[in-house]
Amino acid sequence: MPRHSENREMPYTAQQMYDLVADVGSYPQFLPWTAAARIRSRTDYGDRELMEADLVISFKVFRERFGSRVTLWPGRMRIDTEYLDGPFRYLKSHWQFEDVAEGRCKVEFFVDFEFRNRVLQGVIGAVFNEAMLRIVRAFEDRARALYGTRP
Repeated sequence: MPRHSENREMPYTAQQMYDLVADVGSYPQFLPWTAAARIRSRTDYGDRELMEADLVISFKVFRERFGSRVTLWPGRMRIDTEYLDGPFRYLKSHWQFEDVAEGRCKVEFFVDFEFRNRVLQGVIGAVFNEAMLRIVRAFEDRARALYGTRP
């Protein structure tokens, strides 16, 4: 089942990168294959916020909607995602952000999923690594667009 992890140092603060990733409603503006995003609900529990969201993914002839529960941990600078409904057997991911130097942070990203549809799983499997690199690049490009270029 496709699994990907990435660790990068970025020329932005942990707060900036956390805010960028937490803004799920903006994903269609910059994230490849994301045709639409809708926030179903948001509930603040003090130390964390639970968000239920739908994303519409469009890839070649496939167009699928899936729901997820996103747990935002602002004090921990962590974002966890769990699968709710849609075309997957399962999906889980997390982001972790940590300041490492003045204006720089370490970003850790992990995703693990499996589609129910074997054809879709096969199509994604063939391009999975390139797709993950494009997604990570899209977040990097979005950071540059929002926060500017830094050394």
